[in-house]
Amino acid sequence: MKKQILLMLFIALSLQSIFSAQPNIIIILADDLGYGDLGCYGHPSIKTPNLDRMAAEGMRFTDFYATAEVCTPSRAALLTGRYPIRSGMCHDKYRVLRRTSIGGLSKDEITIAKALKQHGYATCMVGKWHLGNYENVPEYHPLNYGFDYYFGLPHSNDMNPTKKAPKAATRRLDQDPQWWAAPLYRNREKIECPANQSTLTRRYTDEAIKFIKQNKGKPFFIYFAHTFPHVPLFSSKKDSLRGLYGDVVEELDWSVGQILQTLRDNKLDKNTFVFFTSDNGPWLTHGLAGGSAGLLKDGKGSTYEGGMREPGIAWFPGKIKPGIVTHELACNMDLFNTCLTLAGAKIPDDRIIDGVDMSPTLFGNGKSKRESFIYYRGTKLYGARFGQYKAHYITQPSYGTNAPVSHNPPLLYELGQDPSENFDVADKHPEIIAKINEIVEQHKKTVQPVKNQLEETIQENKQ
Repeated sequence: MKKQILLMLFIALSLQSIFSAQPNIIIILADDLGYGDLGCYGHPSIKTPNLDRMAAEGMRFTDFYATAEVCTPSRAALLTGRYPIRSGMCHDKYRVLRRTSIGGLSKDEITIAKALKQHGYATCMVGKWHLGNYENVPEYHPLNYGFDYYFGLPHSNDMNPTKKAPKAATRRLDQDPQWWAAPLYRNREKIECPANQSTLTRRYTDEAIKFIKQNKGKPFFIYFAHTFPHVPLFSSKKDSLRGLYGDVVEELDWSVGQILQTLRDNKLDKNTFVFFTSDNGPWLTHGLAGGSAGLLKDGKGSTYEGGMREPGIAWFPGKIKPGIVTHELACNMDLFNTCLTLAGAKIPDDRIIDGVDMSPTLFGNGKSKRESFIYYRGTKLYGARFGQYKAHYITQPSYGTNAPVSHNPPLLYELGQDPSENFDVADKHPEIIAKINEIVEQHKKTVQPVKNQLEETIQENKQ
């Protein structure tokens, strides 16, 4: 009996040692937040003291990218570490999964949650999913992708308009809750429809905090994907100088502050990696209901910098030196490799993983492993970046009737000197264009045709 007790104690201590070595991980994702929408990224009237403090206590990226210009492919890339062209989660016409879609992220894909769960992590998703409408096809529910707990919406908050919604209701600043019928789920149960969107950010935050407190004795992973500032805009806050959009962003900032304070209060801050970013750029065509890309060109839906370069803030007290601003190249696919590496999980070797581990950048022990980045719009390759240089093979504004324009030779911008992409320097750097062409051709050789997940809908399937 004594030997059994000692053995059990040894196993318990061993597990505790393993778990204490594994950091908690939280990814906070805004929806349609622009590069210029935060105080620490230069916005003059939106107050974001908590995100500003997060950046001051951690690392702020100047060159961090979403892997797609709209939400479905971007979220697929973040969770799988792969360009969405590899998973069929992008489309040239539809661009995102619709409410009537019957496609979704393949169950063969390995998500961050699935990988971490296999290494002892408790896993939680709060917020917007948009990787398969589980109301149409239950197999696309987040609980089938490695998450132990889920609280949120199946897709964007504008995808369930009611008959009361007027024309162009999404961009209105005088929102009426009766215009929308977004369904809110806890795990597999629909608990509210229409969801009270004015309270969503606060309820999301409460759910995340509850999960932290319930699982503070073991490593946990939270994917906190906010519904906002995607339109229609709702907030319980009403005093921003920037109006309703500012209220929404400032409430997101409040949420981040609550999460970080909970970690401090529970003495988890020194063992928790937190990363904040957005799924794509601001929806500029929505006027005051949309955000700002700052000095970057264009916004959501485009492969110009404003459509895909995003705020990126990393926080890990005692591990990441405070007050660091890095110009190293990184993207949301890199969160896959970084999270798995921090957890001691193996990077899958049975498929192409496009992400790289950001640890050298985060912890100051080396240069970034990412030298290049490919810009896709839907299934088409529009551009590529190498170092500070970006080549545009095709350009097209984010939304509207403007047709795509091909460039041969490609346009070339030196982003360090010209982040607004105003001055083409292609004629001065043929060697850079040759190098980027080589990178693009090597990438294309690795892309294999897969079933597109965004095409089929309930109606089409019945015909």
